[in-house]
Amino acid sequence: MNSVALHPMPVEQSQHKPRQLSVTYKQALGLSLALLAATLALYFPVIHHPFTNIDDQGYIYQNLHVQDGLSWPTIKWALLTFDDNNWHPITWFSHALDCQMFGINPAGHHMMNALWHSIDAVGLFWVLLLATGYLGRSFMVAALFAVHPINVESVAWMAERKTLVSTFFFLLALGAYRWYARQPGFVRYTVVALLFVLGLMAKPQIITLPCVLLLWDYWPLQRMKTPWPEPPAVGPPSTFPRKSLFWLIKEKIPLLIICAASALITMKAQRVGRPQHWPYSASIRLGNAIVAYVRYIGKAFWPSHLAIMYLHPGYSLKYWQVAAAALVLLAITVLVIVGRRYRYLLVGWFWFLGTLVPTIGLMQVGRQALADRYAYQSFLGLFILICWGAADWATRKHWPRAVLPTASIAILLGLAVIAHRQIGYWSDNLTLWSHAAQVTTDNWVAEDMVAGILLTTGHRDEAIAHYYVVAALNPTDSGSNLAIAIYEQGRGHLQEAIRRYKLALIEMDDPLEQAKLYQNLSIAYRDAGQIPESAEAFSRMKKLRRTH
Repeated sequence: MNSVALHPMPVEQSQHKPRQLSVTYKQALGLSLALLAATLALYFPVIHHPFTNIDDQGYIYQNLHVQDGLSWPTIKWALLTFDDNNWHPITWFSHALDCQMFGINPAGHHMMNALWHSIDAVGLFWVLLLATGYLGRSFMVAALFAVHPINVESVAWMAERKTLVSTFFFLLALGAYRWYARQPGFVRYTVVALLFVLGLMAKPQIITLPCVLLLWDYWPLQRMKTPWPEPPAVGPPSTFPRKSLFWLIKEKIPLLIICAASALITMKAQRVGRPQHWPYSASIRLGNAIVAYVRYIGKAFWPSHLAIMYLHPGYSLKYWQVAAAALVLLAITVLVIVGRRYRYLLVGWFWFLGTLVPTIGLMQVGRQALADRYAYQSFLGLFILICWGAADWATRKHWPRAVLPTASIAILLGLAVIAHRQIGYWSDNLTLWSHAAQVTTDNWVAEDMVAGILLTTGHRDEAIAHYYVVAALNPTDSGSNLAIAIYEQGRGHLQEAIRRYKLALIEMDDPLEQAKLYQNLSIAYRDAGQIPESAEAFSRMKKLRRTH
């Protein structure tokens, strides 16, 4: 961080000074190497971490296709499978290559995640530098992205390799788009489209890229002639041919067709995977989405209480919470529109809002209200807004040149310390889920995970205490009630065991598990002297085993 962050010299404007241009790119190369090294150093501890006990098994250590490496059968499987409720062959290729190099030793896989994240940070720096010409501001955005604690989940969790890889292609497509915009042509457009397709084949979350490109047309490329009156833009003038909004939208039609195809494939994959579409009304889903946006903003500025799972509030969400969050979003939107002379304000804000749409929960799939991993690409908009806004504010107020670089370094160091601590919570599964239970409210999923880990490591009494917490928060949870029933049956508390078995049956949909439960229930009834009930339970057990 140096004075370039405060008084930048745009690369595009300095082209008439070859010597200065050379110095700028030498500085950029030095900053790139520093960013790469610092990011790898920050995430180096992950090589000592195990695989996570959620999703990592399906992606790596229980997936025989992936463990076979990049063989033809694995490639064919990856191109055709909807495993993990997604079609993302590029992600499967990445994991298969890791297995080919490292086997199922988690150290190598974690090292590659850290490397992917570091490359994403450096790529972001160059995309911004080449598009805007500002060295210090571009570096600060990339550095915030590299060290922000909310991104720890995407790096420390092997199952989120898809986020890292898709972002890599997203950034390449964004960079290639500038190359295309300078001299439009079929070949250059095809490169952008191909990179977009590869990104979607890693994770369909980047489906909003065409909308991001429209924002990129508005700023920093300034290709867009807006149909509404615009105050004079702050910053260097555009060097790209100006086009109407209608023309620029028409230009994106091939990319939008790709989006439609990706959406259809994703919906098919989700149906095959039988996702949990929670029975919340549209108003509840919309309310949670509005509140989630504000919660994300809070985590951007104050990244505390980060967890692997934030449970959906469901019908416990209050109307006043939704109204307050909506007012916050509306106020920020009005401010950026009023300040549209600084085009990066609109771009950063609508980048943040728009890229979160696929994952904000308007169609609820899963238990989460929001997730740290969903911020990986969307926070780039906020970082752009903050860094460009702070630099222009400092310039207008004539702050001493050393103030902004000093503050930037202090912020980055503070975030790095918090990120290092957050990385530590991923050091083992018990620590990870215990932390999630501590920093969230009524998180029965986290409590259930803690109980399962304690049970498998021989800490039965401690596990049952957590299972009781789970059952209190989610009375019909099958796993916790079954564990409590077996425990109470072993202690001779037969009526409590019978009651728990009945509760466990409410949400249990696996016929083989039901058969085992009825066998235990039959024994409990027998020992309690309830012979007719015992016979009925035994009969249901036999029927389930015959038919399955």
